[in-house]
Order: sequence, then structure tokens, then C-alpha cells
Amino acid sequence: MSVAEVSELNLALRKYFGYDQFRGDQESIINSILNKKNTFVIMPTGGGKSMCYQLPALISEGTAIIVSPLIALMKNQVDAIRNVSEDDSVAHVLNSSLSKTETKKVKEDIKSGKTKLLYVAPESLTKQANIDFFTSVEISFFAIDEAHCISEWGHDFRPEYRRLREIFQAISDVPIIALTATATPKVQQDIQKNLNMLDADVFKASFNRDNLYYEVRPKKNVEKEIIKYIRKRSGKSGIIYCLSRKKVEQLSEVLRVNGINALGYHAGMDASTRAKHQDAFLMEEVDVIVATIAFGMGIDKPDVRFVIHHDIPKSLESYYQETGRAGRDGGVGECVAFYAYKDIEKLEKFLQGKPVAEQEIGRQLLFEIVSYAETSICRRKYLLHYFGEEYDDSKCSEMCDNCRNPKEKTEGKDEVVKLLNAVIELKEMQRAGHICSFLNGEETTEIKSYKHNQLPHFASGKDHDKVFWNAVIRQSLVEGLISKDIESYGVIKMTQRGHDFIEKPRSFTLVKEHDYSNQDEDDDIVTGGGGMKDAFDDVLYQALLDLRKQISREKEIPPFVIFQEASLKDMSFQYPVTKEELTNIQGVGQGKARRYGAPFLNLIKEYVATNEIERPQDMVVKSLVNKSGLKVQLIQNIDRKLPLEDISSSQGKSMEEIVDEIEMIVNSGTRVNINYYINEILDEDNQEEIYDYFSEAETDDLDEAYDEFDGDYTEEELRLMRIKFMSEMAN
Repeated sequence: MSVAEVSELNLALRKYFGYDQFRGDQESIINSILNKKNTFVIMPTGGGKSMCYQLPALISEGTAIIVSPLIALMKNQVDAIRNVSEDDSVAHVLNSSLSKTETKKVKEDIKSGKTKLLYVAPESLTKQANIDFFTSVEISFFAIDEAHCISEWGHDFRPEYRRLREIFQAISDVPIIALTATATPKVQQDIQKNLNMLDADVFKASFNRDNLYYEVRPKKNVEKEIIKYIRKRSGKSGIIYCLSRKKVEQLSEVLRVNGINALGYHAGMDASTRAKHQDAFLMEEVDVIVATIAFGMGIDKPDVRFVIHHDIPKSLESYYQETGRAGRDGGVGECVAFYAYKDIEKLEKFLQGKPVAEQEIGRQLLFEIVSYAETSICRRKYLLHYFGEEYDDSKCSEMCDNCRNPKEKTEGKDEVVKLLNAVIELKEMQRAGHICSFLNGEETTEIKSYKHNQLPHFASGKDHDKVFWNAVIRQSLVEGLISKDIESYGVIKMTQRGHDFIEKPRSFTLVKEHDYSNQDEDDDIVTGGGGMKDAFDDVLYQALLDLRKQISREKEIPPFVIFQEASLKDMSFQYPVTKEELTNIQGVGQGKARRYGAPFLNLIKEYVATNEIERPQDMVVKSLVNKSGLKVQLIQNIDRKLPLEDISSSQGKSMEEIVDEIEMIVNSGTRVNINYYINEILDEDNQEEIYDYFSEAETDDLDEAYDEFDGDYTEEELRLMRIKFMSEMAN
């Protein structure tokens, strides 16, 4: 193009978007489209992909058709374009959400030449009426946003995307621009082949986002960890991704209960609620969005400071795209994923019942995300290798947890040679799991049927376990000594570099992998005591015991009526200094905090100040248990004087579980009247005898009570009387 034309492009950039210069390859990409060439753009989230088709559309004759997968995404893009133009007709959406009148208006604007960008869903393009209409108007070019949806190997495959080429051909012979934020070499090839654009100008930007920090944490007490994490970043914007709608709703409520300004977002919500929640996040009326993957595609919020994955996603492409929503303004974005292998097993179950080829692809994608989570080498290096990019990990500058806290390293030259020999001996026809079993000497059914247990290198690595050999395979892949044949679902092949290594072995540093095998997800929110682990302050605990004894003498009630020992231990761990903090303590409700709290809080305050205690307040998170419908239902049923046996069967619980729950309610300070039930099983004299015992006892221990009455009363009868006593005396 001439200098005059280039300057016109810059003028258009200034006119419509207010920028003086293009970023990266944007100018070359736009020129490619203006020169009527098929164009393929692979550019990470936040790299300025949208500009690559928006600007040429605005300055070309006719209307550009942009295929986009989500209605929310289209709305977002149309609003953005209308903001840079004087006429709202410049951009429109054509999808199932429009009324007949709205659809008619869109078509009129296209005919009159006002509309430069038309966003359509692939389903709308397939309708014959729309195809007939598009053939009657001038089309400037076709753009396919989120083009990875075309590929079966892409993380968000949509079958309807596979038909786009034939539809384009039926409409008009104009250039195509395909754009994606995530494409492995395999996905890139698949897209080009399907769209019949192997001749396209390909522009691939670096996938390295050096302002993003990557970390994987074991999935233990995950909700508590997330609350601690967000509290330390108060007022910052963040997104939390969950795999299920149920988890989105539960987690967003837990966050709100704990004072975090959060809303949920998932496809099960009606469109107006989703739009309202999305706008609240964009307008900074809410700090955190808890969402399924339905949220975020094309959301242009530059200052997202953290992206948390409560559940590990289905593929590394998904992970990369979702984390890419952090730090678009160039500031640091923290990407934290919680990982437990249990989640991978759940995702594998979802693959059952799908066609075999789809299952194989799904498993291969899961294997990659497991490898990323468990690797101890630089996470950035691993991620970029996956997208076909080499990276010098010395440049990571501790922007991932593995570079910040390096794991133990050992010399692995001999082990790598063993691995490469095994790959060759197995004729480069096996996947990672089989090779690990072969080296480890495990006689699996597959190994025996292939008679691989009779080969010379079988069990040559039996001094190491399969976790170790998996690590060797991953690290050899990243170093390019072996490759993974995607076409055959992950079969390990030799590379020339690997053959050279066998010929002339050199030093090879192996990094010890993370081992998450003993991690169990524990998603229970604790009300203080859950995090105690017996690490309470014994000096404070003794002081609280003395105070309790003193108050019990003054009020002439047993000490356990005031606060139970478990509650005092929890206070000695949490150091509560306000009434609100006291209600987070195990077994302390609002009633009990009001009635007995003040002297205990005064003692703790003074103790904390005198001893300069750093309180672990970030450990205290409120539970949803106290708000549960079942608790309310239980109290209502007791108020209606239903027999406890009937209540237990209606809630699908044992009698013991129901008594446990009543006990918890009473111990936390709520009065519950079960006299109607006790009157049925114990006469007045028996009740009085047991009541008098608890009035004078030093402890509420049931074993001691049982011994005192020589077994005259059952444990259940004693427990019910203790509930009656505590309810009347303590609350």
C-alpha cells in the first residue's frame, strides 16, 4: 500500500478509536483484509483482536458479517462500536433474541448502507431466509471471532461452526478473517483446513503475558483459602471460575456472607439477571464475579487483578483464555488455580457416553491440564510450549509459583536415556501412561498382551515410581527431546533432538514434581473452630477457664452453661475482640454472645494488647450452615410439636443426627423447647432428678452422668434432658 493509504489508515484509527498508533501486527492484519486476502489471527486475550476486523469494516464498502458464539459477547461488542460512531445503526446484532420488528429494522439499515458490522450467531447464518437476504446486499468480508470453536481439538468446539465455509460460499466470495485467542499448532491447522484457507496470511502474536503471575494450589479448604485471598486484596476486581452452576451460587453466597461484594453468573440465570450482574461488575458496583465459563468472553474490563479457578478447567486452552482476562491494562494479574485429581476424575466421567473419538480428545486435553498442574518447571515455559512457543524461563522473573519457590533438582541424564530407549523400543507407538508402566515394570494387561514385558528395557526404571517417570516425560517434551502426536491421541514420538541426545548424552536437570495424590478437597466452611488444629493459646485458655469459673460462682450456674470448653479453645485460637467476631466462634450464637460475651471479650482484648498478639482473623470465615433451610425447618417442626422420629425420617436422617443438630442449635444460643417430646418418654420425677444433676455438675460430660445414675437412664434420655437444661439455663 502507498504511504498515503497507510496514513489514511492511521487517520481512521485516530478518528474512530482515538489511538495514534497500532499495536503489534494490527496494521499488517488490517492491510491483509483490505487487500482481499484470507487472514488468520492468533492473538492472546487483551492483544487487540477486535480492532483487526472492526477498523477495516468501518472503512470498507458494504457490511462485514462477524460470526460470534455468545449473545452477551455480541451485545458487548456492538455497544463498544456504537460508542465510537455517531449513528447506532453502524453495528447490529442478528440473532434469536430479536423480535420481528427489530429484525426488519436491522435488515433495512444494512440495505441502506448504514450498517458496517453485523454480529450473527452461526445458527442464524444457517437459516435460508437470512442466506437469501445476504446474497442481495454487499458484504465486505466475513470475520469469525473465537475461531477455535471450529476445531474438534479446540476447547469450546461447536459443531455448527464446521458448516461456516459452505454458508460463506453460498453468500459471497469475499475474504475471511478468522481470529482466536488460543490455538495450539494442531487447532490452527484444523481451522485453516476446515475453512479452506490454507493460503491465508497467518499472524501469530506471542502468547506470553509477562504481567500475569501463575500459581497452582492444592485444593484443601478451598473456600476458606479464597476468602483469605480476597480479603487481602480488598476492593480489587476479580473473577472466580467454577465448573457447575450450583457451585457458583453456593460460593457467591458464602462470599457475600463474609462481607465480600460478589455476584454469580451462569447460563441458568435469565438474560436480564446475567446482564445486570455483568454490568454491575463492569461498572465496579461489585468487586468479584463467581462464574461458569459462560462469563468473560470478550468482556473488556482492563483492571481485573485476579482470576481464581475454584475447579481446574477442561483444557489448557480454556485455562489460558480465562486467566487472560486478568491484567489487560498491563498491571499485574494473579492467576490462582486450585487443583485436586478428584476434579479430573469428575471431568473424565462427563466424557462417558460420548463418541470414542471425542472421549479420546477429551482425555488428551485433560492429560495436558494435569501435566500443567503437577509440573514443577516454570509454568510460563510449560504453557507457551503447549502453544508451540519456546521460552527462556530465566525471563519469568519469579512470576510463577515454581520459579518463586523452586523445587528440588537432580541430575537426570541417565533417566532421560532410559526413557528415550523405551520410546524407541516400543516403536514410538505408545502413550505416556503405557511408557511409565513399562519403565516401572508394571505388568498391565496391555503390556502382557503386547508381550512388552519380554523386551530388554522392560522394568529398566523400576527404582522410580510412575509419578517420577511422568515427570521425566513432561520435562523431555518441553525440552523437545520427544514429541506428542496429537493425531493419534498423544502417542510419544522421538525428535531429531532426542536421537542426538541418545548419541551424545549431556547433563539434564530434572525438577521434582508436585505430588497432589494425598490432597482431598475439604470444602466445608469453618465457623472459627475448624482451623484450630489444637494450636490454641494455652495461657489464654487457662485465663478464660478461670473467668468462666468465677462467673459460674457469681451466677450460681454450672461453668459449661456459660461457654463450653470447645468454645474457649476456639477463642484461644481466634482471639475475638468484638461481639461479631465472637459469634464466629464454635458454639457461640448471638444470644450467648450478648448474654455472656462482654467479660470474655474484655479479657481477650487486654491479653492481645499486652502480648502484642497478631490475630489470625483471616482464618475466620462465616458459615452458611446457620442460614440453612434445614435448620429453620427443624425448629419449625419442633414448634409444631412433631415427634423427633417423624422429623428425622422426613429429613432422611437418623435420630442421633437430629439430636446432634438440636444440640448444636442450643449450644450456639438459640432456645429450643422439646418438653413435649421429653414428657412422652420421662415422667416428672425422672426429669427433675436429671435436671438437678446438671444444675450442680462441674461438667456436662454424658459418661459421667451415665455413671452417676448407674445406667438408670439411656444416653439419649440424658442428652435430651441436657438440651432442655442448656436451653433454659444458658439461653
